[in-house]
Amino acid sequence: MKIHTSKDVQLALETGQPILALESTIIAHGMPFPDNLKFAQQGESLCRDQGVTPAMIAIINGEIHVGLEKDLLIFIAEDDGVRKTSRRELGIAISEKWHGATTVSSTMHIAHQLGISVFATGGIGGVHRGAEYSFDVSQDLSALAEIPMVVVSAGAKAILDLPKTIEMMETLGITVVGYKTGEFPAFYSQSSGCFGIHPISSSGGVAALFKENVSAGLSSSVLVANPVPLKDEIPAQEIESIIYASCKTAATQNITGKDLTPFLLGDILDKTSGRSLETNQALAINNIKLGIDIAKKLAKSREVLA
Repeated sequence: MKIHTSKDVQLALETGQPILALESTIIAHGMPFPDNLKFAQQGESLCRDQGVTPAMIAIINGEIHVGLEKDLLIFIAEDDGVRKTSRRELGIAISEKWHGATTVSSTMHIAHQLGISVFATGGIGGVHRGAEYSFDVSQDLSALAEIPMVVVSAGAKAILDLPKTIEMMETLGITVVGYKTGEFPAFYSQSSGCFGIHPISSSGGVAALFKENVSAGLSSSVLVANPVPLKDEIPAQEIESIIYASCKTAATQNITGKDLTPFLLGDILDKTSGRSLETNQALAINNIKLGIDIAKKLAKSREVLA
């Protein structure tokens, strides 16, 4: 698999400097233009200001790019022909020369090929509501079970069945820790009512945990569930009725599969008059900040070992 790396990413790989992987589906399908472009630029600036190289991943004309120059980032943000591309579709995207935005699963797969160990996203996919009938379970969970990385997210997307998602991660042997919390966050909200995950209090603790997992021969990821800041959350009792209404609309229109999540996020955006977008951006930036700290700690620990 040929991968094009930007000069910044290639230099960081060669010198052992901290790198933070970033997905492009959140840009192409998670936010409207130009908010998505502003968010992407803000996230990358945060990385660079803290001495971490951002590695946004996307597919352009069938070629994988890790680290996007300005013109490619703008293209991903504004072009309607960019397809949502998961891990199972990588070969198709390459052979058929797609323009593709990478999901959590494909971003993880590509980043791992280069030895990038830390990835920040908004929220992972998981078990959809009604999965007992549809069997709709995101590929993100199998990627988390099979690829050893640190993944920072605000839990799983609130449109999902969170208790079933947590149970599935336990079954798959995915290490799930809560950043300064024992409650699994609910994306837009800090509280989900799902307790029992292991709390961890520092970015250094996450880095140390990941190293021990790798040393123990575990092939799964460490998922760091990082709650949205309290000032930016939409309370669970408020957003739940909106999510329920959006799910009902999707079912009525027979929207399923890979089209479901973008539809629900867009419908929730309309129903909240843009408030969900503000929360989405805030939680994603919060995850990037934590991802930056973890990447720096992990790179520093590797320097000591060297």
